[in-house]
Parts: sequence; C-alpha cells; structure tokens
Amino acid sequence: MPVFKPFRGIRPNPDFIEVFPTYSLDNFTQEEINKKAQVDDSYIQMIKPAVVSKSKDVDRNLRKIRSNFEELLDDKKLTQDDSAYYLYEQTLPDKTSFRGLMGLVSVDDFWEGKIKKHESTITERRMKMAHYLEKVGVQAEPVLLTYHSNSKVELLMNHEQKNVPIINYTDDKKVRHKIWRIDNRLKLQQFKEVLDPIDSFYIADGHHRIGSVAEYAKKQRDKYKRSHGTEHYNFVYSFIVSNQSIKINDYNRLLKDLNGLSDEDFLEKLREDFQIHEKGDAPYFPSQKFHISMYLGGKFYSLHVKHSIREEHKNGNDLDHHLVDKYIFENILGIENAKHTDKITYLKGTSDINGISELKEKVDSGDYKVGFGIYPISFTDLLKISDKEIKMPPKCTLIEPKLITALVMYDMK
Repeated sequence: MPVFKPFRGIRPNPDFIEVFPTYSLDNFTQEEINKKAQVDDSYIQMIKPAVVSKSKDVDRNLRKIRSNFEELLDDKKLTQDDSAYYLYEQTLPDKTSFRGLMGLVSVDDFWEGKIKKHESTITERRMKMAHYLEKVGVQAEPVLLTYHSNSKVELLMNHEQKNVPIINYTDDKKVRHKIWRIDNRLKLQQFKEVLDPIDSFYIADGHHRIGSVAEYAKKQRDKYKRSHGTEHYNFVYSFIVSNQSIKINDYNRLLKDLNGLSDEDFLEKLREDFQIHEKGDAPYFPSQKFHISMYLGGKFYSLHVKHSIREEHKNGNDLDHHLVDKYIFENILGIENAKHTDKITYLKGTSDINGISELKEKVDSGDYKVGFGIYPISFTDLLKISDKEIKMPPKCTLIEPKLITALVMYDMK
C-alpha cells in the first residue's frame, strides 16, 4: 500500500477554535480577506504578510509568517500533539456527513504512481507554492485522497467515534466539525493493518498542493544530496476518504457566442454527433452519463451522445466533458484548447436542478449565448481516468467534502 503514517498535528487550543480555522482563501474577496486579517489569533492574521502586505519582498513576508506561527506556538495558542492519526467528520446543515482519516503520505509514492492523479498542474503555481513551503514549512490544508471502501476501516472509525472528540464546533456556515485523536499504540497498529491492503490512493482535490510538496522535496534532496525518505519534507498532509464519503458534483459550461452560427445552424451541426430532444423552457437536469443538458434560445434540449461516438471512446476518455470539448467546442465552434480561451465560463453545479436553474439565469441575462449542464462524473470513472493516466479537461469535478484550513496543521520543519 502507499505509506500512510501518523504525525504530530498542530491545532488551535479550545479558546481559539472558533476564530483560527478558515475556509480556503479562494472563497473570499480581497476585501473580505483584509477584514478577516484583522481578527486576532486567526489563521488569516497569521499569514497576513502574504495576503495583505504591500511589501514586495516575498521572502521577508514568508519569513514573517513562519515567525507568527512560532509565536502562536510559544504563546500556547497552538498546541502540538504527540504522533497520531486524526479521525475527522464534517456534517453539513442538510445532515450530509463525510468522514475519514488525517495522516501523511509519501512523495515517493506520488512519484511512483501509487498516488494517482487526474489533472495536470500549472508549473508557475506549483513552484510558487513550493517556495512558500520552503520558507514557511507549514501545510495547513490536507490533500483530499480517496480509495475503495474497506469495511474494516469503517468499523474502526465507528468504534473511535464513541469516544469524546478533541475538537467539536460549528462554523459560521453551520457546518459541524469533529476530530478524534488516535494516538494509542495498539489502535495505531490496528489502523495500519486494515489500511495495508489498499493498493492506491487517488487525488480527489489538491493536485497543486501535492505537486508543490514534491517540488520542495526534490529541491531539498538535491540540496543535501542524501535522503532516507523519512525527513519531514518528504511527506504530504492528507485526508483519506473512501468512496462512501465523497460526493462528485457537476461542473457546467457557459459560452458567450456561437462563433457566428445561427441557433438553427448550430443545432443542425450538433445532430451529426448527438440525438437532440427538445425539453421546453423548464430546467432539465441530465438523467445519466452521455445525456447533456443544453439551454439555448429560451429552450432546454437533451443531447444524447450517439452510440458510434461512445464506441470510439470506450477504451479512452469517454467523459461527457471531453466529448463536449471535442465534438462541440472544437469541431463546431473552433475552440481548439478549452484551457486557453476566454469564451468558456465554468459554473459550479449542485447535482440537481438548482445548478441548472442558475445556468438558465446566466444565459437569460444576455451575458451568455448557450449553457451546457453535464452529469456528474462517477467515482468509477474518476478512478478509471486516473488509472489510465488520462488528464481530464479543466473544471470537471466539484468534489465534497470541502476541507477547512488550519483545523489541524503539519509542520515540515
């Protein structure tokens, strides 16, 4: 199996648990970040030199973050545990629950393909994050990894949840977070034994985070010429969840124009590769894979991928997102690379009619000409694409749980 080892987690003391953690900064505007950076003893205040500072001395800003982190430790506002696994459960307001284990995976397993990816990363972003790790040395948000459910792992987690959690609080989004620390030697061994049969982990979210740790580890190995694979910089803070505890939502597409085509001409060209069924003006959520929802000219259509197209791609990338890219965006509209165009806007879905209703509103506003609602990728397809080392088009998966930052952290130094 890939290495999955316990670690000495660092977490906010109970007095600061409601102010220290945060959701990813991607969720906030700069104005909101500036405001949150004023909250005493918060994670965003800790990293304030990087997200608010006007100084262009990047290294100085990063060294200040490290200094802030160590000061919080010295002041006992953060505490470091003995080596442990952490069982984490997240419960949403609608009672949907996700749970799994926090621990460390090895960059060697990532390089050797035991931790499998489905996305390409942007080199500049990956290197920037690696530089952050070099100067700050703190991994605050785990990479989300998934695997096929194992009943023995589930049983051990069920048993552990009978104990009192070390963290139990509800955030301002009404999401409840519970964490149990597993540090008993016998329990650690039991978890290791039931995790051993797992052949591979699959990256669900965090390709750039794991890639940046790998870059940093490579730089450290080159610098010191020797590595036993056990140094702190060789490990990636991770949260592993089975397919029982993951949800893959849809990611939909909006287009600004039809590249000069009329609605009628566009529909005619679509008929070459899709069977088209008009659905009226009520939002239509696609019922299964190979059925695509399209909203054009005030009407919804169901686009069924023709059997000949399915057969052509059955041994390769047969994801609906890829088929839309190839047979609509490229073949009909001349968009050769979806990654490098401003004609496509990606819209997060909700795995139900609500996301399609939002897509309809965007088109009705006049800002977009047509919208495509795409059925969520299945767990099986996610693993198949990863196993075949096929890279998905951009923005194919919106995966839950969305993890909170700085609930537990890993110090690489």
